[in-house]
Amino acid sequence: MHKRCIYTLEGLILMNLREMGEELELEYLSPYASKSLHTKGRKRPSDKCDMRTEYQRDRDRIIHSKSLRRLMHKTQVFISPEGDHYRTRLTHTLEVAQISRAIARALKLNEDLTEAVALGHDLGHTPFGHTGEEAFDRIWPSGFHHNEQSVRICEVLEKNCEGLNLTIETLDGILNHRGAGSPATLEGKIVQISDKIGYINHDIDDAIRAGLLQESDLPKDSTQILGHSCRDRIDFLIKDVILNSLDKDDICMTPHVKEALYNLRQYMYDTVYMSQLQMKERKKIARILEELYDYFRADETRLPQEYKKLISKGESLDRAALDFVACMTDRYAMNQYNKLFLPDSWTVY
Repeated sequence: MHKRCIYTLEGLILMNLREMGEELELEYLSPYASKSLHTKGRKRPSDKCDMRTEYQRDRDRIIHSKSLRRLMHKTQVFISPEGDHYRTRLTHTLEVAQISRAIARALKLNEDLTEAVALGHDLGHTPFGHTGEEAFDRIWPSGFHHNEQSVRICEVLEKNCEGLNLTIETLDGILNHRGAGSPATLEGKIVQISDKIGYINHDIDDAIRAGLLQESDLPKDSTQILGHSCRDRIDFLIKDVILNSLDKDDICMTPHVKEALYNLRQYMYDTVYMSQLQMKERKKIARILEELYDYFRADETRLPQEYKKLISKGESLDRAALDFVACMTDRYAMNQYNKLFLPDSWTVY
């Protein structure tokens, strides 16, 4: 009997699918790809799965996490938008995962690791998007960055403060997905560049839907290179990354294409991200988050049980309060603020 036949269940012979998957990676993937068999492992050793490779397990753990589900109700760009078709942090995450997998597949890199990093890269985003992140950055003495919080969620906060125990490669990709980061794997680099391809074009699409700009308003020197629609630009950028990265130990773009993409990004900062419409809400959001943080850091008994558990493990009350508020969704934060600081409505009969 073949060595991969490991046990029987109701008379059926089941193969060790994980070993088969590892062998397929070694045979098929690029020499530059991250192989599950060669992972640096997890901080806490655990038995391997008979069905899934280590990177597939990472992906599944993130998919089933509460933190991923919460992204459904966290701002991408527009705060409390009126409409069902604006992106949330969750839809952005799914779009980045799709772009990332398309590139990884074409380059014969590890799709499972790529997808795990993409699904986990924004788990640490605060309520109200980057506006909330800036507020926490002012609150916390050592600064607050959503990529670091994403890693903290995976290592410490998820599963009732036990953590997801992901592989070193997945955590590295999550930590280093921001522009200044330097991922150790090509799969992490794919997510880093796919994040920009995704959010710049999808934020443009949402801004057009909101009536803040029109396609014709975009800088011509960028659109003439990249294309004149969200769909065309994403397709062009994916192909450019693939063509420039094929059979290389790097993930890169044509220099003038990269410049055109970053010009679009700067245009979005100037006209949308820092617009008066957005700016007028920033002080309100900062006040909500600061007052919630001050309320929960004043008394440990106000925290949910899982965050009290952090304190019992040696974390400070301030850190536990910060984690609790930072993990809130937009609507939960507003509901908590209304409940704690605004008077209840009342009726005279």
